[in-house]
Order: sequence, then structure tokens, then C-alpha cells
Amino acid sequence: MLNRRQLRIKVLQILYALYQSGDLDQAKGVEQLKKSVELMYDLYLYLLLTLPEVKRAAESKIEERKNKYLPTPEDLNPNLKLIQNALIAQIEESVELRRLSENRKVNWVGAEKQEIFRKMFLQILESETYFTFMKNDLEGFEEDKKFMVQLFKNDIANSDYLQHFFEEEHIIWQDDIDLCCSMAIKTLKAAKENENFRVLPLYKEDDDEKEFILTLLSKTLLKDKENEQLIDDLTKNWELDRIAKMDILLLKMGITELQVCPSIPTKVTINEYIEISKFYSTPKSNLFVNGILDKALERLKADGKVVKIGRGLLND
Repeated sequence: MLNRRQLRIKVLQILYALYQSGDLDQAKGVEQLKKSVELMYDLYLYLLLTLPEVKRAAESKIEERKNKYLPTPEDLNPNLKLIQNALIAQIEESVELRRLSENRKVNWVGAEKQEIFRKMFLQILESETYFTFMKNDLEGFEEDKKFMVQLFKNDIANSDYLQHFFEEEHIIWQDDIDLCCSMAIKTLKAAKENENFRVLPLYKEDDDEKEFILTLLSKTLLKDKENEQLIDDLTKNWELDRIAKMDILLLKMGITELQVCPSIPTKVTINEYIEISKFYSTPKSNLFVNGILDKALERLKADGKVVKIGRGLLND
């Protein structure tokens, strides 16, 4: 589900919290990282399960209108394009999604949670996306999928009610919501007619993502003093307390990765931390991080501390 940059960012978030607290306990950091990644996957599942809940809210609204004292012809013969949406049916029938949600206790059961979707659907009824798709008379699986992707993007993911719920449930979800929404959209777009709805795995099969993030976190903590000394040596014209704390943390991670990840090319490592710095540090941090990591690589190579497996992985 996650690519390497996203994994690095997750490690960065945990390390930042540890450094802010002043408690660099390695075991505690590893547990926090594991929990953070698991919670992010729960958020992804919650988002996939929103579409069936919107459908249920629509069904309740239809019943409510049919039972009015003086129902209109439209109340008695409602447009069922959302209710009969083929992609929602796939999601509801997904054995894999049901198993995951049950095992991880991720669901929208309960009056408080149902109220979120009742209010959300009232807003959806007024949305341009809903009006356009409900009135266009187009049919078929691809039309249904397009409808749900747009509805999710425009009206569900951006719902204040949903955002408030996630913020109240777990504060760390504020950092994960955009990524998880993009993963949910990717999952919806990948759905195919007459096939089972496929849920992205937390980690790719036969890959080492889990080992990568746990190694990166634990080794960055283990090498803290060593890395800090190297950074100090490479920034003689700077005082460490004047360098942005996030820059120092990114440098510590980058220097660690250069040494402990033998299958990742040095150029990839440096470029990744340059890109992350653009979003998580100061406007000029990318140039600073680039320059110091380049110098660090030269020093580490000279000291024989960078060992890569495979041709070309040491090339600048």
C-alpha cells in the first residue's frame, strides 16, 4: 500500500515525536511506528467502507420520503442510480474487506457513526456531483465507478463530518488522511466488472518494506550521537542549534540509510530526503540537505561505511 517515500515520512513523524519528547527509547519507538502504520491501514479501510454507508443513508432517506403524509410521485418512484450502484455492490460483497474489517474491528456501527452519514448525505443531495450523475441517464459498471470515484473525491473525503470524526478518533490521522484518501481512490479506480473487489495489502508480498522502516527507525536512534558528530563536522560554519531541527533529523535518517540499506542506490536515498525536505522543512532546506548528504556520502565512502549490493548502487 505504501511506497518507500511514504514509509520514510512515517518514520520521520515517529522520530520527530521521540526527539521532541526527549525519550529516544528504541523499543518504544519501534512499537509506536508499528502502531502508527497499523492505524493508517485502519483509516484506509474506514474510507473504503464509507460508500456502502452512503448507500444506506440514501435508502433511509428514500423510505422516509415514501412514508410522508402526502408523498409526491418522485417520492414513490425515486431515482435508484446510487442505491443500485454496481461498485458499491462489489464493495459490500467483498469477502476480503469484510474479513479485514471484522478482524481489525473497523466499522461504522453505532448511532453516532450513522448520524455522520445521515448529515453527510443531506449535503450530498445538494452537491453538483450527485446532481450531474443522477440525471445523466448513463448506465454500466464504468459509469457507476466514475460516479463513486467523483463522489468520494468531492463530497465524502472532504466532508467536515468525516474529517471531525477522524480527528477525534486518532490525532495522528490528520497526517495520514490525504495519503489514505489517495489509496482509497486508487483502489476504487482499479475495480473491474465481474471481478472481486480487491483491497490493497498493508505491505507488498515478498517485499521488505516492514523490515526497511523498522531498520531505518532503530538504526537512526542507535547511531544518533555518531550521526550528530558527522553533521557537526560537515557544518563547521553552522551551529547545530541554528539549523532547523527537521533538517538535522532528515540528515540523520539519510546518513543512516546510506549505511544500513545495501540494496538502495545512494542517489535514490539522497534524492528522497531532498524531496521530503521540500514538504516538511524550510523553503531552502532541500539545498542544505542535498549539500550535506553529498559531503556525508564522500566521508562515509572514504571510511568504508557504505556497502551496496549490486552494480551502480554507489554511483553519485
